[in-house]
Amino acid sequence: MTELRLPAGERAGRAVVRSTDLLAGLVALLVVLHFATPGLFDAPVVLAWSTVFVAVCLQALPFLVLGVALSAAISTLVPASFFARALPRRPALAVPVAGVAGVVLPGCECASVPVAGSLVRRGVTPAAALAFLLAAPAINPVVLVATAVAFPGQPEMVAARFAASLGVALVMGWLWTLAGRAEWFRLARPVPSAPGAGRAAVFRDTMQHDLVHAGGFLVVGGAAAATLGVLVPRSWLEQVAASPVLAVLVLAGLAVVLAICSEADAFVAASLTSFSLTARLVFLVVGPAVDVKLIALQAGTFGRGFALRFAPATLLVAVGVAVLVGEVLL
Repeated sequence: MTELRLPAGERAGRAVVRSTDLLAGLVALLVVLHFATPGLFDAPVVLAWSTVFVAVCLQALPFLVLGVALSAAISTLVPASFFARALPRRPALAVPVAGVAGVVLPGCECASVPVAGSLVRRGVTPAAALAFLLAAPAINPVVLVATAVAFPGQPEMVAARFAASLGVALVMGWLWTLAGRAEWFRLARPVPSAPGAGRAAVFRDTMQHDLVHAGGFLVVGGAAAATLGVLVPRSWLEQVAASPVLAVLVLAGLAVVLAICSEADAFVAASLTSFSLTARLVFLVVGPAVDVKLIALQAGTFGRGFALRFAPATLLVAVGVAVLVGEVLL
C-alpha cells in the first residue's frame, strides 16, 4: 500500500486560511467587542454562550490530546508494514475489521479524527480509516458504560446504540469503497524533521504540529456549537416531541449543532424524556458521527471538499440506520 499524497494541481501561491488564523481572528474580535461595548459580556445570552463554548472545548480537549498523541505514535513509531499485516488487503474486508477495532479506543470523536488521518498517511485504505473514525467514538467501552448508567434498567438502549453506530461505520466504509475518490482528501504533508532526529524528537514535533492544527478547528467548531446551542429554545422541543418524524429530525439536528462529547451525550439524551427512545437513539448515533466541531476537525484534517461530501452522507446514513435499529430493538 502506498502513502496518500496531496494532489499535484494545488497552486503554490494560493492563499490558505489556517485554523490558527481563524483562532487569532476570533480572539481579536472578542477583544474588540470587550472594549467597544462595555457590559456586553455580562448579558445572560453571552454568559450562556460562554458556558457552552467552554464546556464543549474542555470536554473535547483531553480526548483531542489523546488522539493527537496516538496519531503521532502511529506516524513515528509504528512501521507501515504493521497495518499491511493487521488489515485484510481487500477494502471490503478491511472495513469491518477497522470498525470493530474502534472498540479498543476509549476516546471521543475529537480523538478519532487525527488517528484516522494518521492511518491514511501510513497506507491504510481510506475506507477502513473512515470506518474506524466513525466507530471509535461510539462503540468503545467508556461510551457504552456511560449509556448504561444514563439509561438504567434499559440494556436494549446500549445494544441499540452499539448496533446502530457500528452499522453506520460499516455502511460509510463500504460506500467509500464504491464511490470514494482519493482526490477528495487534502491531507497535510507530514511534519519535516531535522536530519538525524530521533524517534522521540519526531514524535514531539508531529504531536505539536497536529495539536495546534486540530486545536484551532476545535475552537472554531466549539464557537459554532455554542452560538447555535443558545438559539434553540427548550419549549420548542416539547412541542415537536409528539410527532415521531419531527422528533427524529429535531434530535438529529440538535446532535449536529450541540456537538456534545460522546462520553456525555447519553446523559443529555436521557434527560429528553418527552421524546421516544428511537428519537433519542438517533441523537446518540448522529452526534459522534457528524456535528459542527467534528465537521470543522474533518475539514482541517482531510480538507473542506472531503467534509462537504462526507458529513451530509454520514448524517443521512446515521438517521436511517438509527431509526431502523430503533424500530427493531426498541
